[in-house]
Amino acid sequence: MALRSIKSPTLITPTAVVSSSVINKPQSIRFSLKPTAASTLAVHNRGPSFYGIGSNLKLKPTKFQCSASALSPQLKDTLEKLVSSEKVVLFMKGNKDFPMCGFSNTVVQILKNLNVPFEDVNILENELLRQGLKEYSNWPTFPQLYIGGEFFGGCDITIEAFKSGELQEAVERAMCS
Repeated sequence: MALRSIKSPTLITPTAVVSSSVINKPQSIRFSLKPTAASTLAVHNRGPSFYGIGSNLKLKPTKFQCSASALSPQLKDTLEKLVSSEKVVLFMKGNKDFPMCGFSNTVVQILKNLNVPFEDVNILENELLRQGLKEYSNWPTFPQLYIGGEFFGGCDITIEAFKSGELQEAVERAMCS
């Protein structure tokens, strides 16, 4: 359902509150960019809420900072060298001897089951690495598996590829190259 404004929007200031004024119209969200690069989330309640028709839902604006890319040219070069220097690289929470996440542990167990030698990188040790890697792979979650210098996938993709035999084929191709 498309959201559209019935009347001109009113931005919420830290002291202002917008209440329902038009019945049966969805709530809309507007962003106001300020010259300081800080953004304010302004919510306009345009209709009935889950708490009852015509209720006054008081919403406080949320402030957040617009940040530049976490993937600097230096970090991108480092990541490219790392994923291309090893046949199999797993960016994970924890390490292969002590995974700190169930999804990371699942991928580690799959790779160990296939007797695949792999390099593990603990993304919890460096927040910049963690954020930059999300941009590098265009994948928002961890673990992230790279085979033969290419992003293979996360936990769900690795599980499905393991079940179908595709993971073993990809690993064998990478090991033979």
